[in-house]
Amino acid sequence: METKISVLHTEWSNGWGGQEIRIINEMLKMRELGCECALACRKESQILDKAQHHGFETFTLPFRGQRDIETILALRKILRGRFDIINTHSGIDTWCGGLSSLFLPVKFIRTRHLSNKINTSRLNFINELADYIFTTGMNVMEMMITENRIKRERIQSIPTGIDTSLFDPQLYDKIECRRQLGLPENALLIGNLGVLRRFKRQDVFISLASMVSEDCFFVIAGAQTSEMRAFLDSVAREYDVEKRILFLGHVENPAVFLKAIDIFVMTSDCNEGVPQSLMQALAMELPCIASDIGSIKDLHTGDNRGENFLLLHAKPDRGEYALALNRLIHDLKNEPQSLCLPNRAFIVRNFSLDIMGRKILDVYSKLLGVQEGA
Repeated sequence: METKISVLHTEWSNGWGGQEIRIINEMLKMRELGCECALACRKESQILDKAQHHGFETFTLPFRGQRDIETILALRKILRGRFDIINTHSGIDTWCGGLSSLFLPVKFIRTRHLSNKINTSRLNFINELADYIFTTGMNVMEMMITENRIKRERIQSIPTGIDTSLFDPQLYDKIECRRQLGLPENALLIGNLGVLRRFKRQDVFISLASMVSEDCFFVIAGAQTSEMRAFLDSVAREYDVEKRILFLGHVENPAVFLKAIDIFVMTSDCNEGVPQSLMQALAMELPCIASDIGSIKDLHTGDNRGENFLLLHAKPDRGEYALALNRLIHDLKNEPQSLCLPNRAFIVRNFSLDIMGRKILDVYSKLLGVQEGA
């Protein structure tokens, strides 16, 4: 009788963004590949509803702090005799999950999603306890090896995969997508996709509207809090561009949004690994602009055919973004396009859900000493 690999994922965060989306998509892909997956999270977290919607077993725990004894003991009880692997994702649940796995026949995998530096103190030893670490980009992996004492043989960059069968520009009609989202049908649309957060720098994105031709609209898609929306509205007023800034809020199908726009601009200034939104935009063959932060460079060139998108340095100012954007707008209005050539085939071969799932399954199998499909 076939024995499934069983994995308990943990997530402390209450939010819903790229990290949480990665966890759910990873669980779905690994279930498709024959693994049993479950999730432990906080009762008030948004990921809880998503996991339950997809039929995953869930456990709600307090995750009050890094050494929350109640949560650690509860995790040990859940793990014992039931799960082969615990895969943690945020700081607090990594401490709780890693400590709970001690002296149990359970492998501890830590996924590092963000690119900000990790405390190098010897007291911050939890990552060194992990049997294996996934990062979402090469830059994050190299930083953990160099600065956090992680052995190279116990860490691997496995970027978040996207569903390339969904993010296919041939499946959608631009005008119909614009009508579906209530967007101007004949204007040039410049888009930004991501949860409204300070480090995403949608304020910089909005400010660019004052530095390009007035026939362009700037469209922002992503979940928003009232506080962030009020802040961004004030930025639009400051630059006198309110009428050209369009907020869509959360969009259920990002592919529809990406097909509707003409240029994708990512203005994040920290914390990114290999961003899903940029991968998705490139898969949809959009001309893109981003800065060299996190592991964004992993997406920049492929197959020696040139630049996939315009890559700016790590801390570009508004003027540098505007210069790049104006160049793309001019390029778009004066075909043929030449500044960058989005390489969909490169994304499909290297950053699909299938590629991500196979790499993860290979690690599971090696850690547990089992043959795939056995």
